[in-house]
Amino acid sequence: MPTLLSVRLIDEMVLRALSEDVGTGDMTTLLTVPEGLEAVGEFVATQSGVLAGMPVVERVFAQLNPRIRLEPLVKEGQRFEPEAILATVHGEARALLTGERVALNFLQRLSGIATLTARFVEAVHDLPVRVCDTRKTTPGLRYLERYAVRVGGGYNHRFGLYDAVLIKDNHIAVCGGIAEALRRVRRILPHTMKVEVECTNLQQVGEALDAGADIILLDNMAPHELREAVCLAKGRAVLEASGGVRLDIVRTIAETGVDAISVGALTHSAPAIDIKLELRSG
Repeated sequence: MPTLLSVRLIDEMVLRALSEDVGTGDMTTLLTVPEGLEAVGEFVATQSGVLAGMPVVERVFAQLNPRIRLEPLVKEGQRFEPEAILATVHGEARALLTGERVALNFLQRLSGIATLTARFVEAVHDLPVRVCDTRKTTPGLRYLERYAVRVGGGYNHRFGLYDAVLIKDNHIAVCGGIAEALRRVRRILPHTMKVEVECTNLQQVGEALDAGADIILLDNMAPHELREAVCLAKGRAVLEASGGVRLDIVRTIAETGVDAISVGALTHSAPAIDIKLELRSG
């Protein structure tokens, strides 16, 4: 599990979220809560899950009042049950009320991703396969959402278009074939970088292997096709299954012998975990 996050990147996302929600000011809080009033609160889970995002919550309140004290009671990546107190918070009541929704939005969303990831990982925990995320993330939140995947026990795929080569179906169509696309990449790419090719059938898998692909993405293939691809590759390339992966079939996919399974649902379909912040004057 990761232990370090970039405060700079977190603060950029937090400031955007606060600007969106607070705008020119929290009218209700400013009109009802006296300046200087102190409050204490508890983050309470109303359902079970895996915690992710408390460092982000801390930065939300730090932007509003740096004297606010947040004390996590559950560690990142730790499972919790309904009614568990996840953290306590102490400080200026106005800042706590103004930051409440933004803090909860981050915490609920990231904990939901970590929880769903943990379920996928648990389903294949005894098999030699990695559960990976994809680029199907919320615009502007990829850094945090993929952090939550790691907290849940999963692995990250390429972060963006710039840090890895993945030749997909449209690249192949435009270039005129897998071999030609790979030739063009190899002509320029440093020898230290690997190349992944997306294949939709076994014929393409054979072409990618012959052309020297390092990794082959097996797109929307049935389990029997995945097993054939594993036999065909014979360890010459890393094999990644992708497309329509659900929790009820992920183990069947893993049992075919592929090396990795990428799951878009980890980030694009994870339901938020219900968490509330209960405040009282203090």
